[in-house]
Amino acid sequence: MTLTLKTMMISSLASITGLSIFGMTGLIPPPVEAPPEIKEEKIVEVNKEWQCPTCNENEKKTLKFLQARGIVDKNALSVVLGNIKQESKFTPNICEGGAIVPYNGCYSGGYGLIQWTTPQRYYGLGAFSEKYGGSPSSIETQLRYMVNEPEWISYEPYLKQEGYSIKYYMHHAYSWLGWGIHGSRTYYAYNYLEKLIWS
Repeated sequence: MTLTLKTMMISSLASITGLSIFGMTGLIPPPVEAPPEIKEEKIVEVNKEWQCPTCNENEKKTLKFLQARGIVDKNALSVVLGNIKQESKFTPNICEGGAIVPYNGCYSGGYGLIQWTTPQRYYGLGAFSEKYGGSPSSIETQLRYMVNEPEWISYEPYLKQEGYSIKYYMHHAYSWLGWGIHGSRTYYAYNYLEKLIWS
C-alpha cells in the first residue's frame, strides 16, 4: 500500500471515529492544561457617614436621622444640631424654663427639642403622636414630627444643597424656628463642625 493511500485510509477512519490523524498515527499532542479558576473578589461596600464620637446619645440619634433623610453636608448638619442644642440641649422632655416634665405637664412656653411654642405647633406634636404612635415626650416621635411640619418642609431643600457656609444654612434656619434670641446657636454649629468626623 502506498503512503498516500494509507494516509487517505487513516483520514477516512479518523473522520468516522472523530479521532485526529495524530491520534491514529501515535503522535498525541500534549495535554492542554485547564485555565486556573478565577475567583471573583467580593467588593465590600463601606457605608460611611458623619459621626460624632463625643456626642451624647440624643445628638447621635439626631445626626443619623438627618443623614437618613439625605442631608449630608457637614455645615448643614452642624447648623441643625447647633440650633437644637440652643433650643433644648437635646432634652426632648424639657419645658421652657428648664423643667423636665412629660408633654402634658408643660403649661407655658415652649416644649421639646425645638421648643414648640405656638398652640398650633405645640398641640400639633400631641396630635401627631396620637395619630402615628409614640410618646410626644420622646426624641424619636419629636424628630418624626419635626420633619413633617410645614416649617421644616420649607427649610429642608436648603439643607440638601451641598457646599454652602454655616452662615447660609443658619440664615435659612430662621424660617424653620423663628427664634427671638439668636443666642449661641452659631457658636454651637461651629463646635459641631469640629466634632463631626467622616467614618
